[in-house]
Amino acid sequence: MIRVKRGYTAQRHRTKIHSFASNFRGARSRPMRTLTQHKIKASVSAHRDRDRQKRDFRRLWISRINAAIRGSWIYCSYSRFMKNLYKNKLLLNRKILAQIAILNRECLYTIFNEIIKSKKKEERNGWISSFFFNFFSRKINGVPDSGIPPGSWY
Repeated sequence: MIRVKRGYTAQRHRTKIHSFASNFRGARSRPMRTLTQHKIKASVSAHRDRDRQKRDFRRLWISRINAAIRGSWIYCSYSRFMKNLYKNKLLLNRKILAQIAILNRECLYTIFNEIIKSKKKEERNGWISSFFFNFFSRKINGVPDSGIPPGSWY
């Protein structure tokens, strides 16, 4: 079988790897063996951190929204705000809400007002009475249950 000299192909391959590792420091960017090892390690880290980045940004957005909510003294927690947001069909994702919280507080306050208006409408429609009706008309194994534990004051 004919011997294949790898001169041009190997040189092209090394040049490609050197261009990838041009920002590596010290001996990581010069010897070919360590260079390929660190190229593989960099690829693994990049793949892992792409998933981690999504989690980190979500945490950042949630903390920004929570800070804006608590700073305005309208809602006391992020979870209640998000629950009421979805309940009122105001479907905004966390990224957009965080940007609104930072860049345009007035817009965030209008969202708060929409939620508060719908909440007051629910109170007028008698959600409290329906809550108590549902609470006291529970059935456990076909037997009506008052939902009140024995010996309690309520």
